[in-house]
Amino acid sequence: MKKHLLAIAVTALAAGSVFAQANDTLAKIKASGSVTLGVRESSGLSYTLGNGKYVGFHTEMAEVILADIQKQLGLPKLDIKYQPVTSQNRVPLVTNGTVDLECGSTTNNAARQKDVAFAVTTYVEEVRIATKANSGINSIKDLNGKTVATTTGTTSVQTLRKHERAGGIDFKEVFGKDHADSFLMLETGRADAFVMDGSILAANISKSKNPADYKIVGEVLSVEPIACMLRKDDPAFKKAVDDSIKRQIKDGSLAKLYDKWFMQPVPPANVKIGLPLSEATKAAWANPNDKPMEDYAKK
Repeated sequence: MKKHLLAIAVTALAAGSVFAQANDTLAKIKASGSVTLGVRESSGLSYTLGNGKYVGFHTEMAEVILADIQKQLGLPKLDIKYQPVTSQNRVPLVTNGTVDLECGSTTNNAARQKDVAFAVTTYVEEVRIATKANSGINSIKDLNGKTVATTTGTTSVQTLRKHERAGGIDFKEVFGKDHADSFLMLETGRADAFVMDGSILAANISKSKNPADYKIVGEVLSVEPIACMLRKDDPAFKKAVDDSIKRQIKDGSLAKLYDKWFMQPVPPANVKIGLPLSEATKAAWANPNDKPMEDYAKK
């Protein structure tokens, strides 16, 4: 009977330990000597070169965060396991404990904050307009009577239609099956403009035959704070992640990392994206915060 009770006690203790670690990521990392990082395969901030190699501004920033946490925990070695995530599964994989930290291209919004926590904002995405350099299009009002491309499944044109300066503007919509297809419509003259995230527009322009033939113009249509995602109710881990990001901002290393991935030639094609640090991202770095997208929309 004593053995039976002892077995129950040990099982309960183990279960309690697992439960504690579920909400104590630092303890989980220290005990296992490993951490699982959620990455994207084809985002402007995080992407793969194949063969399990993941790179990009957010990926490298996350590796620095984890190096800081390794130092904080006094671990001689930290094994980083890279877990590719998609738009559909990224939140569940964080909440169920599969992924400890996701640094891809996730927008911090009020709906997601019900399920997960976010580190301080490290990139602010701006939806913009790309057009041919000689098109004469410089703002939303110039789209009147034009054909505007966007990518199926995205909300960019809806964002354009809702914009306060779009009143009385009438344009035709065409949809690309993916971003490359939408850009091809602009390239071949089937569309006069392509509305999408600024980083996506810049990446497509940089890969085109003649990047100088295109420009990104007009008002910022919407602003979305992008941040690393982690489990809710784990203040010690969030503090460790935030402290590392703030340190990287303060010592200038995050700005150098941004320059490396957006203003210098990058793999695999060794092409420069050419997207300077935006005023919105500079503001987010100057005042680190984890405000959701809805706060950015407030006047």
